[in-house]
Amino acid sequence: MDRNTSSENDSARYYSNSEDISRLKSFFVINSVLNAPLMITSIIANALVLAAILRTPSLRSPSLTLLCSLAVSDFLVGIVVQPLYIVNQIANVRACPKLRITEIMQFSLCGVSLCTITSISLDRFAALHYHMRYAAVVTVRRVTYTLIAMWISAFTLSGFYFWNKNIFFAGTGVAICVCFLISTFSYIRIFRIVQQHQLRIYFQRQVIQGSEENKFNMVRLKRSAINTFIFYVFIILCYLPMLISLSLYVISRDDWTTIWNLADTVLFMNSTLNPFLYCWRLRELRTAVLKAARRVFCQKRQN
Repeated sequence: MDRNTSSENDSARYYSNSEDISRLKSFFVINSVLNAPLMITSIIANALVLAAILRTPSLRSPSLTLLCSLAVSDFLVGIVVQPLYIVNQIANVRACPKLRITEIMQFSLCGVSLCTITSISLDRFAALHYHMRYAAVVTVRRVTYTLIAMWISAFTLSGFYFWNKNIFFAGTGVAICVCFLISTFSYIRIFRIVQQHQLRIYFQRQVIQGSEENKFNMVRLKRSAINTFIFYVFIILCYLPMLISLSLYVISRDDWTTIWNLADTVLFMNSTLNPFLYCWRLRELRTAVLKAARRVFCQKRQN
């Protein structure tokens, strides 16, 4: 009787483990399929942004230098990190060991991307708050040096991964929180400055009725405030799942499940969305990107 009961329990465990393995394999396959179109879109979109900035001298400003760095990091996420990540997912399906280089490249390049986005929010705040001194203080050379230091720091700090994985993940979580706080401060201040400008224009409009210039400025500032809020929302939506995933892994690893790998996919989605968001926001950049796209497609047709 005991022997039969033991045999039934072993069979139940076997079928249960088989079902779990089957579900994990299905999950890894689905996650790989989700990353494939994001990877292709990220590579093409960011390559076009880079080509547009490099071929258009009028776009070489401190703000566009930051966008160029963002496009480089997002392009590398698409062409390096995501292929490695997909290979990693397939390796999990085949029960192969996890590739460490995938996580190191992921956190380094996505970290550079987040830091660059944070720098862009500070740059926009500085342009509005210190508009009289902005051109003298924020130069292309200073921005370039800052970006070089940012890239070197991101890849140097990734060395902590080999020393202690938990400390590395905890430090990454703290860095994401710091970037969130800086971006929050910058966007709140930007929104308030825009509100103040709106009030000034409103009072001027009361004095000078029917001024078309004032109406145009009011619409432009409202649109700028809405766009600013949209950028902030996308940053939170793309990086918050990763912050929660890292926190769970460090604080209570038992509560961390494989489903949190989707946080990586959401994080990669930011690299795909960034070029579309900034092209939508900046007309001059959008025009240059469309010209670069036309050149590429025309050359392909001629060949």
